[in-house]
Amino acid sequence: MRLCTPDPRRYNTPLARHSPFRNHLEAALVRSLLAAYRYAPFRLGLSRTAFRLFDAAAPRLRRAALRNLELALPETSPAERARILEGCWQSLSRVLAGIACFPDIDKSNVHRFIRYDGFEHFEAAKRRGRGVLFATAHLGNWEFSAFAHALMAEPMSIVVRPMDNPLLDDLATRYRTLSGNAVIGRGKDFLRPLLAALHRNEATGILIDQNVTADRGVFVDFFGLPACVDSGFARLAARTGAAVIPGYALWSEEESRYVLVFEPEVEITGDTLRDTQAIHARLEAAIRRHPGQWMWIHRRWKTRPPGQPPLY
Repeated sequence: MRLCTPDPRRYNTPLARHSPFRNHLEAALVRSLLAAYRYAPFRLGLSRTAFRLFDAAAPRLRRAALRNLELALPETSPAERARILEGCWQSLSRVLAGIACFPDIDKSNVHRFIRYDGFEHFEAAKRRGRGVLFATAHLGNWEFSAFAHALMAEPMSIVVRPMDNPLLDDLATRYRTLSGNAVIGRGKDFLRPLLAALHRNEATGILIDQNVTADRGVFVDFFGLPACVDSGFARLAARTGAAVIPGYALWSEEESRYVLVFEPEVEITGDTLRDTQAIHARLEAAIRRHPGQWMWIHRRWKTRPPGQPPLY
């Protein structure tokens, strides 16, 4: 496996320059969609329709998802892969519908939409006093997990990449901080506020499941394939002593609400490659339990080890 050095500057990539007209048009469209989803009694059906149209209009994403399923779950049939992909679109629909309702969710009603499972793991991590790193992913509703945790327990920080459109970036930040959370990654030095939050024994959530370029990550086994992942998460945990808790807001059909699952702490040894592999083994197991709730449309195995052919 190839060990590479991650570049923290990737969290602060300069925004792409689009015309002001395009930025305002995109922002107006998103605000209109959020308003429609927020007030329409059939908001989930509306978002499902929108994603089906998006699916039809973006066949490249469908091809990437089906290829991912073929690679990661070769034992599944074409019909099973199609059902998983449909579940992926439904899950993304719930994410969008949920975000639209953030202004209407507070401490008085948040439990109608979500409950905890494994909160004792978070409590144990907090008692250590070194901060908590939530290893999360585009699984279930990653936006609502952080939003709801702030209301049900305490505010936390989330590390994000800036959007190309600064107006949309501002809008996303406003929604993400409605419940009291802080957004990290918008300035030039994202490590400083992140380390400060951990020093205060606070929690920070970081998405760990996306592909990175070979000069920024390490290759670990993920669904039986080498996947290039950012090793900075494991190195940060080892440096700070923060507890690593895998956490995901997973949809429960039986309860018609989310379950915010906190798994037992991942042991951090200080061996970057070993620790990164351990964290992603947990993520893989969670995805296997809930395959229809992961964002399969991302080309997760795009970066290949030297000498290996492309998979897409």
